[in-house]
Amino acid sequence: MGEASLLLHKEEEEEEAEEAEEAESSVNRTGNVWTAVAHIITGVIGSGVLSLAWSVAQLGWIAGPFAIVFFAAITLTSAFLLCDCYRTPDPEHGPGRNRSYSEAVAMSLGKNSAWAFGLIIQISLCGITIAYTITSAISKRAIQKSNCYHNAGHEATCEYSDTYYYLIFGAVQIVLSQAPDFHNIQWLSIVAAIMSFAYSFIGFSLGVGQVIENGYVQGSLTGISTSSAIEKMWLVSQALGDIAFAFPYSLVLIEIQDTLKSPPSENQTMKKASTISVVVTTIFYLLCGGFGYAAFGEATPGNLLTGFGFYEPYWLIDFANACIMIHLVGGYQVYSQPLFANVERWISEKYQDSGFINNEYSLKLPLIPAFRLNLLRLCFRTVHVVCTTSIAMIFPYFNQVIGVLGAVNFWPITIYFPVEMYFKQRNIEAWTTKWVMLRIFSFGCLLVTMFAFVGSIEGLIGAKIS
Repeated sequence: MGEASLLLHKEEEEEEAEEAEEAESSVNRTGNVWTAVAHIITGVIGSGVLSLAWSVAQLGWIAGPFAIVFFAAITLTSAFLLCDCYRTPDPEHGPGRNRSYSEAVAMSLGKNSAWAFGLIIQISLCGITIAYTITSAISKRAIQKSNCYHNAGHEATCEYSDTYYYLIFGAVQIVLSQAPDFHNIQWLSIVAAIMSFAYSFIGFSLGVGQVIENGYVQGSLTGISTSSAIEKMWLVSQALGDIAFAFPYSLVLIEIQDTLKSPPSENQTMKKASTISVVVTTIFYLLCGGFGYAAFGEATPGNLLTGFGFYEPYWLIDFANACIMIHLVGGYQVYSQPLFANVERWISEKYQDSGFINNEYSLKLPLIPAFRLNLLRLCFRTVHVVCTTSIAMIFPYFNQVIGVLGAVNFWPITIYFPVEMYFKQRNIEAWTTKWVMLRIFSFGCLLVTMFAFVGSIEGLIGAKIS
């Protein structure tokens, strides 16, 4: 009887393995280095680039560029660690894929770590989509203000309510959120990446033009002067939070890696794509941040293209803000799709027999191709977009919000979990040279995160009170 049970159990395991193999083979992975670069740049260059001139202005000409390069190096180091966690060694079935960051944490560090990670990452993903909603509304309003200043003069009172802009962005995201997964939005990421290059280049070019018009470089080695050392400390900490927000894409790295075809191995392709993307974005960030500060000095705005350091040419300002809006439409989806997948996967596993949750319906509307509709996807994703839009309307404070989000995301998701998974994957023994170096790396980043978080929270509270 025992042998029969063992045999039956073995057959069930083999059947499960076959089913998993079939499911795996049904996923059509066609991504390459350049599609991965498009996804990464879409995820990285977003709201963060717009605040970099302000961040450099708080830190000054020495600490500002150094901080940008510092965070770039940390981001790339973390990305390399995380790339190697896409496939988890399995003694029975060989290396298996982890289709999401949360799966990789669960496989490497266990269920308790996966639960803690899941909570942090869902909060972070929601926070980023809130920041993107705020930035998109600000950009829409900036176009209207730019046209008003052009027509009525720079001294005119050009104030507009942005409620309408938030609602438009939310409506667009409700529609786009019905795309089933990452594999269905590669085109959106490519378009969004092009837009990010466009407005970054425009911001850089306008800064160069303003410096040439001024005839000299503004700014100082210590940054913008303040009334007290305490105020300076809070602004510096907030600037570090803004820079931290501008770089990391660890939240979606493994999801992007899961779109890649092999051979070559996914981790090699992803490391190459990460290197290209981080180098390109760092150059953009240094140019945009540096020339923004050089152009305006003490008057550097919190948002380079919507804080109206620039007024003319108004049509170019309008075009840059339109590019920002298009980019953020794609960026919102890049960060939302992992959240959608995690929640919907958990609900589907919990209620496997529910037709509402698992049934797919084909819907054909005039003039557009047929698409699949799922009632769970329709309801949950709509509620998510409504919630993020509502929160963005309550806390529309650009620099403070992205400072808080940068600090919250930076250490736990970009540093702690990749380091811990790397230890587990590579069986790094305690007190070896590599172990000590990575522990110092992790602890140093924790201190920076805590400093940035406290300062950004202080700034958010101060903005809300005022």
